[in-house]
Amino acid sequence: QVQLVESGGGLVQPGGSLRLSCAASGIYTTDPMGWYRQAPGKQRELVAWITRDRSTSYVDSVKDRFTISRDGAKNTIYLQMNSLKPEDTGVYYCKLITVKNDYWGQGTRVTVSS
Repeated sequence: QVQLVESGGGLVQPGGSLRLSCAASGIYTTDPMGWYRQAPGKQRELVAWITRDRSTSYVDSVKDRFTISRDGAKNTIYLQMNSLKPEDTGVYYCKLITVKNDYWGQGTRVTVSS
């Protein structure tokens, strides 16, 4: 059974940093994975994406502040978030896309507030 487990969320002041982790179990994968977020009252949006060859892409609002990476040995992807803003607040989910199926984690909450 494939599971994705996110961690690393929390409360941080504006300008602060957090690092999110998403660990995959039940599968060894180099398939594309990404981070999404859902702010209160808004639709879930794609934040960052990483491909098999580690190419990355970002939504404009987080470029130069967020960095997505993956550790193949640990079957884990990360999202380093710097210079956080209140508008980054939301639940962050990781997603894995395989040939057979798509998988979502349960989410980790990030709150940026003073």
